[in-house]
Amino acid sequence: MDPEITSARQAADDARVLAFGQLQGAANRLGYLLGRALERECGITHLMYEVLLIVGRTGDDGLTMRSIAQEQVLTTGGATRLVDRMEALGLVTRTASPADRRVQLVRLTSFGEETTVRASRVHVANVEQFFFRPLPDDHRERFTEDLRTLSHFARDALPRLR
Repeated sequence: MDPEITSARQAADDARVLAFGQLQGAANRLGYLLGRALERECGITHLMYEVLLIVGRTGDDGLTMRSIAQEQVLTTGGATRLVDRMEALGLVTRTASPADRRVQLVRLTSFGEETTVRASRVHVANVEQFFFRPLPDDHRERFTEDLRTLSHFARDALPRLR
């Protein structure tokens, strides 16, 4: 059994706390670096880029606001406001679902497709430079698998939107 944490110093020096803090710090710094590049070079936020990717993955079928919210850990209102901004930029369109007119489907516009491709080229170059290059070649694949495992575990632990 692990010793109980009894002081702030002990908590701050706990290897598990430090490991998660390093993960969070790295994610925040990398998110800032990569997000700024997308804003500077493509005029979109990193969150918009993520939405372009998940909407693009669905192709012509489109994606519901609820799915976007669930995938990005947003409220449905937050997803709606984000899609409003993306629609104003000409990146996506919304249409009523043929199956349920109350449900809006989000699809990429041709400009959204072009922006996704351009942003992906910028993003991949920066991911290579800031995310993969600092790691030894023989660690990269395992590290990526470990991150996928953590991401899926956390996703499955989240409550589902109703």
